[in-house]
Formats: sequence, structure tokens, C-alpha cells
Amino acid sequence: MARLLLVEDDKTIGGALARSLTLHGHEVVWSQDGGAAVREGARASFDLVLLDLGLPDLDGIAVCRELRPALPDAVIVMLTARDEEMDVVLGLESGADDYLVKPVRLGELHARVRAHLRRAEAGGHQPPTELGDLVLDVASRRVTVNGGELHLRPREYDLLARLAANPGVAVSRDVLIAEVWDENWFGSTKTLDVHVASIRRQLASAGSVRMPTIVTLRGHGYRLDPPA
Repeated sequence: MARLLLVEDDKTIGGALARSLTLHGHEVVWSQDGGAAVREGARASFDLVLLDLGLPDLDGIAVCRELRPALPDAVIVMLTARDEEMDVVLGLESGADDYLVKPVRLGELHARVRAHLRRAEAGGHQPPTELGDLVLDVASRRVTVNGGELHLRPREYDLLARLAANPGVAVSRDVLIAEVWDENWFGSTKTLDVHVASIRRQLASAGSVRMPTIVTLRGHGYRLDPPA
């Protein structure tokens, strides 16, 4: 059973989502405005957040920015009726990991929730991966550079781990979307580009010269090159 925070002001939609998620075995806390969601995130832990962007008090993107540092290990999935690409990009850059466009199909919602929770729980007992000064520990889901930790979002970690699993090997966009997000992904692949850009910024800000490089392969995907 996972603990979920549902942030939805529409009582009809929120009630239906809360009931369906509860029937699937999850513990659901339902907040009907942004302020309540921020307070819940500050006082309790959650495995996954379903966050409506169209809230009556605080903008959903502002709520996401508040929740991300309070819930660093939680997966944040935006629920939005807006299909403009810029809204999606802003949401992802504010700390979200994924998004679903309303009206939400329950089958897709549950499949996406299961996929995210499954990946968040994965880890096993693999030894840490070392690429120059960067160390990726699968068991603890920690990424460190010279002992200092990089605070990656869950999907950023999963994406970096997937590329680091085969350094120097090209990985297509389709494979990355299927393995890091979900094989039945219906959203824009812009999600992938935003997450890669964020990882690059954090690697650059670590201040080390012995760092792997994420290389863009136009028309194909990405490759993680070890430091020389």
C-alpha cells in the first residue's frame, strides 16, 4: 500500500479519484486547495502526489515548488486540463515528474501510478556505479559527487541510472520513455528533454571536472559518456 496525496478542488473529480485509488489499495489524503496540500506535505510523508494545476487559491506550479523540497523522494504527477506545451514544461521544471491531461482515464491513471511506485521501490543490492567523481548508489537511490549529494527528483534519478547502466552506449528516446516512465506512455516526449536538461544543470553545478557527460544524439536519443 502506498500513501498518496491527492490535490484536486473539483469535488466530483476528486471524490471519484480518491475512491478509485482507495479501492486499489492506496491510502489517500485529499486536499481541496493548494494551501492545504502544502501543509500536508510539510507534516507527513507521501510516496506519490497527484496535483491539479488549476487550483482556486495557489497556482499548482507554485504548490509543486513548495512540495518538492518538503517531499524530495515523492513522485509528483500533475493533473492538468491545459494542453499547452509551456504549462507542461513549467510544471516539470518546478519539480514534477510526470503529467496527465484531464479528463483522466482511470485505467491510464492506475497504470501510471503503479509504474511510478514500482520504479521508486526498485533498488536491489547492486554495487554503486562510479563514473569519475560521480557515484550512483542504486540501493539507496543516492547520487554523490566527491561525497556531496545531488538532490535529484525521482524520475531524474531513474533517467540518470538508466543511462549510467550502460555508459558510452546510445539509448533511444523510445527506450528511455518506456523504461523510465512507462511503456504505455501517452504524453509528450518533451518530458524527457526537460529532465535531461535538469540533470545536466546539476552535474555542471557540482563543480567537478571528472564528470560524465550526457550527449544528445539528434533523431535518436542520448548517451552518457564517462569522463576521459
